[in-house]
Amino acid sequence: MPMSRSEVDPRFGDLLRALLEARGLSYRGLAARVYQGKSYVHDLATGRAAPTVDVAKRLDEALDAGGALIALVQAPLVGPPPGVEEPATDAELEAIELVRRVEASDIGDGTLSRLEEAADRMAMSYAGTPPEELLPRVRRHLSYVTGLVDVRATIEAQRRLLVVGGWLALLAATLHIDLRQRAAAEAWLTTAEQMAVHAGHDEIRAWCYETRAWDVLTDGRYPEALALSQRAQSIAPAGGSALIQATAQEGRAWARMGGSAETRDALERVARLVSNLRTPERPEHHYRYDPAKAISYTATTLAWVGDPAAEQFARSAIGELLTDPGGVPRPRRVASARLDLALALLAADKPDEAGAEALSAVTSGRIVPSNWWRATEVLAGVERSGVQEAQDLRDACHAFRPTRRELTS
Repeated sequence: MPMSRSEVDPRFGDLLRALLEARGLSYRGLAARVYQGKSYVHDLATGRAAPTVDVAKRLDEALDAGGALIALVQAPLVGPPPGVEEPATDAELEAIELVRRVEASDIGDGTLSRLEEAADRMAMSYAGTPPEELLPRVRRHLSYVTGLVDVRATIEAQRRLLVVGGWLALLAATLHIDLRQRAAAEAWLTTAEQMAVHAGHDEIRAWCYETRAWDVLTDGRYPEALALSQRAQSIAPAGGSALIQATAQEGRAWARMGGSAETRDALERVARLVSNLRTPERPEHHYRYDPAKAISYTATTLAWVGDPAAEQFARSAIGELLTDPGGVPRPRRVASARLDLALALLAADKPDEAGAEALSAVTSGRIVPSNWWRATEVLAGVERSGVQEAQDLRDACHAFRPTRRELTS
């Protein structure tokens, strides 16, 4: 059954323990930070006690959890407050619950199919929905999956539940990364990987490593990103999307480290992997590799390695994205492609054009916190050139930049 408004999400204790481990803190050490007893903190972490909103807030701040803990206490899971229109997510989950009850006490095919469809829809929404809007929807569905874990089910039904939970946990981690909430992201990545291991689902496992590779790449830890992307490739099933994405991520890591030959080798491997790949039925799905992405990734990688060919690739990528393939807008990818083009234009000694492209990307409002460093990189280059466009770009970056907390979480 879904939880009532007054109950605490059962994942609170799991996340609290994961955060303690990530921060290297003991129960006693955390208790001292939040002015509570050690035994009470232990009971919170093991699910024996429920936190108040005030305690959850203090725990969140002490562990720098980026709002992840407080959200598990505050987020309503059944029905909105009086006078507030009910979001579609609540109606969807209530409909799924009704199907489950009709199917008796087992987790039946109808329940699982509806959850799988919901997970796919959210993965397709990723490209066009701000992460702060999509994340609550994903976490509500994860809460529902949590409530089904102990329900009687066949082995196959349990496996399907683990798989859909793994995809949802992976998406939640990706959204937390986009919001620079790293502790929460790592907790969900660990959960996604564990669910994938239990389900024997190597595609999800590989995506977990690829996602970590992207996260550390944006943090400037390029050798670590290289190792993680190669680890992802070693796990990923042949012909799967994770293999292609992880290979592209390897190319990016090499590019940031200045390895021109290794960068081109990775790009060639990506080209071979996608050469006979058909466009998926749902190309906007975040975990279904769309061959059209290859142009964008090539543009990014070549721009980072300083190859003059990056400019043409970036222009081609923007042109294709603006045609809305399949009728699906992809504003976030367009913004990223414009940053790629701006970086390539800087390398080609065209700082005025670079400033204009970066200005378009920044003012679109579609650059998530995890990608903001690319905008600041272009800004620095445009400012060094001394062109008039530099001031307009600086003003836009000041107006649209994420908060300091979002950038450092």
